[in-house]
Amino acid sequence: MVVFAPDELGLADKSPCAGIRADLKMCLLTTDCCRKEKKTPRECLKSGTVGDECAQLRQAFFDCKRSLLDNRRRFRGHRGY
Repeated sequence: MVVFAPDELGLADKSPCAGIRADLKMCLLTTDCCRKEKKTPRECLKSGTVGDECAQLRQAFFDCKRSLLDNRRRFRGHRGY
């Protein structure tokens, strides 16, 4: 699995969860749904034709974004993505 961290590659997006967002984008773009069927990543996610790795990254991205809104997490700090 390729891991992009904001500090390593100098991503323009410095927001929280930027690294996991980049991982999810790359995972979706390398699936057969996007490459062979020429669908957009959004269409592939909606149709559910992505692999387990992309589904796990999607869940991790959701958890990261949800932790930004959780008041308990605001005091404890954000997840280390």
